[in-house]
Formats: sequence, C-alpha cells, structure tokens
Amino acid sequence: MERKEFLKNSLGFLGTALILPKVTMSCKSDDNSSVTSDSTTTEVGTNESCTVWPTETEGPFPTKIPSSYVRTDIVGDRTGVDATIEIIIQDVNNSCAPVEGIIVDIWHCDKDGNYSQYGGTQMQQTNYQSYNFLRGRQVTDSNGKVKFTSIFPGWYMSRATHIHVHVYDKSGTSVKVTQIAFPESSASAVVVVNSATSYGYTKGMSGYTYNAQDNVFSDDTTGQQIATVSGSLSEGYTISSTIKVLI
Repeated sequence: MERKEFLKNSLGFLGTALILPKVTMSCKSDDNSSVTSDSTTTEVGTNESCTVWPTETEGPFPTKIPSSYVRTDIVGDRTGVDATIEIIIQDVNNSCAPVEGIIVDIWHCDKDGNYSQYGGTQMQQTNYQSYNFLRGRQVTDSNGKVKFTSIFPGWYMSRATHIHVHVYDKSGTSVKVTQIAFPESSASAVVVVNSATSYGYTKGMSGYTYNAQDNVFSDDTTGQQIATVSGSLSEGYTISSTIKVLI
C-alpha cells in the first residue's frame, strides 16, 4: 500500500471530526468579501508531463449506480455560477495519446457544500437523498474528451474546492479514482466566485482549506491535479483537466 493511501486510511476517522461541522457552520463574512471582479481570467494548470495522475479517495459521497446518470447537463435544480467541465483522458502506456470510448464519472458539491444522494446524517445534515444533482457520466470522444454543463463547486470544512472523477476503461473496469483541484491565487476564480453573494455563494473564503493544507492535495507538490480555469462570473467558467491513466 502506498504511503499516501495508508495515511489517508489511517487518518480518515480522525478527520471526521473536522468534516462533521461542514453543513452546520454559520455563514460568515470573509476577508475577501470585497472581491467582486467580473473580468475574464485564465489560470493554467501545470500538468504537462506524461505522468500517471495520483489516485485519491472516492470520498464519502460517491455516485450511487453511476450508469444511471449518462448525461451532459448535470446541474439539476442547483443554482450558481455557470461552469463547463472538460476532461481529456490520455493513456500513459501509449505516449499519452487521447483515448476514445473511456467512461468518465464526475460528481461535486453544490455552492453550499452539499452533495446529492446523501444527507440527514451528522456528516451532512441537509437531506438530499432523493436528489441527483451535480453527478454525471460521459464517454470520451475521438479526442479523449468529455464535457459536462454544471455550476462552479462550492466548498466545505476541511476540503479545498474539488471535483471527483472515476475513470473506467471500455469494458467498464475501473482504472482511476481521483480528484481535480483548483488554482487559488488572490484573484483566482475560487476567490471571485465565493465572494459572489449575488450568485448565492455566501461563505466567502473564511475558514477555507487551501490545497497546501488539504489532506488530499497537500502532497501534489508539482500541481499536477490543478485544473486550468478560464472565464468570468457573467460568462461562466471553463474548468479543464487532462487526466493521464494506464489503460
């Protein structure tokens, strides 16, 4: 077992104490509440080498029966800043050539930090067990790409903003479970969006866990998992990532 996975498994239950308050915390004004810029921005990720992406925990809220959610538009009844999520799958065993026919599942929280299909428990008190928002499955095209229409994810206690990804080969065999991180400069989309109260993002950045302190992303010293993010509040954002796997 890799050291990274051992640490995650060992600390998982201890970390629960940090995760539990995520939906009970009151909304607070944050130090960046005055950041309301709607200028177009492009933040480029650093995933350039042909290196296999890290494997990450599927988390406590994986999609139930993911084959039931083959769809491009995963917004459901959620509101927030528009986002297009683009993922390209490349095969490290074939010089990182894009791969057609690969199954890609994604899921992420809403602007308030809640997941569909779960809730009514200490871990997530808001009950969304009968909802299926912000979850979807697509199959890669000839360019190895899938695209989803969504909203910009919010955040919750002890985690940086992130998107969960589960990749399967053409036969449906799991080849990678991972997560996508976001750039976090002072003018980043993460800061701008979470300061956009007019779009319903009320948490700001007070109490936010940055990538460097996040127990999933803190060991990604090269920034391999950081997406490229471009766009603006009014036009929406495009979140792009190239995930390199072994097929």
